[in-house]
Amino acid sequence: MKIAIDVSPIYDGNSVRGVGYYTDNLVKSLKQEIKINPEYRNWQIDLIKNSKSDISHYDLIHYPYFDPFSLTLSLQKSTPVIVTVHDLIPLQFKNHFPAGIKGKIKWLIQKSKLKKVSQIITVSNYSKKIINQIIKYPLSKIFPTYLAADSSFKVIKNSKQLNSIKNKYHLPQKFILFVGDINWNKNIPKLVKACIRLKYPLVIVGSAATRKNVPDHPWTKDLRWLQNQESPYIIKTGFVPDEDLPYFYNLATIYCQPSFAEGFGLPLVQAMQSGCPVAFSQDTCLPEIMDKSGLKFNPRLVKDISSVLKKFWNNQSLRKKYSQLGLSRAKIFHWSSTARQTLAVYKLALTNEKY
Repeated sequence: MKIAIDVSPIYDGNSVRGVGYYTDNLVKSLKQEIKINPEYRNWQIDLIKNSKSDISHYDLIHYPYFDPFSLTLSLQKSTPVIVTVHDLIPLQFKNHFPAGIKGKIKWLIQKSKLKKVSQIITVSNYSKKIINQIIKYPLSKIFPTYLAADSSFKVIKNSKQLNSIKNKYHLPQKFILFVGDINWNKNIPKLVKACIRLKYPLVIVGSAATRKNVPDHPWTKDLRWLQNQESPYIIKTGFVPDEDLPYFYNLATIYCQPSFAEGFGLPLVQAMQSGCPVAFSQDTCLPEIMDKSGLKFNPRLVKDISSVLKKFWNNQSLRKKYSQLGLSRAKIFHWSSTARQTLAVYKLALTNEKY
């Protein structure tokens, strides 16, 4: 059985985003699983780097990404296709992500192709529901498989290493942490306002916050707003290497995810696995990922965000309680589990193709 996986996200602009992280870790876990699982002993996984590659000689192809506004899907009648759709946030909130005429045309083409694939993999039950609502794809053919944090995210007790990272990035003794892009759905202005109101340092990790020459566009509205904020309580680190990131979660007093919408929310798992207490938005998939392992808030209200942050900030025993709950919750997220579930979807698609 020959399976092709398009690994373009590992090599293009998605390499430092969630899609690239997912693709890289999924491929590694799939290869490991077929080595040790007798059920897949005769399976072969090949990696292709171009959606236009010849796929006619494969039994199945998996596109581990979906861009609604780029013509990335290539379908052939004889080859079953699996697509991972992480989210459809730009279609779900069109007013905040205007696509333009060309974008709308490309979306219609992409949507038409997506409705013809064998199965869709997504990253949460919430995303499954939204995909069904937007493209009317059958719920019975959409399979949620959670992401996971890699093993580098853990509780780090080496004070010398922790102090080294703290000094390297000039981090304060206590701080709120956010990791990720700066888009409308991330709701960063509300978090910034809450931290300034409370006078709590907010450390924002990611290359987006320090990007130069940002164009004036609705997609970049919040990023441009952030870049105009001058406050001693806002610390923008820019890009942080993978090997340094786990230390940030260990040094942080609280991790906060204030998003209006997410497909999954990988930093939540990274934080929980690192023993960092989590404050999170009550919207979309985040309560599904967190369950009762953090404190949630209404992301539309600065006073609600402030209230939850203040509870954590001033109560060490509460932080310890949710640190332990997070460590326990994080154990359900494993790349090996994601790989087994993904292979099961492959097998189902191939079985359906035969019959």
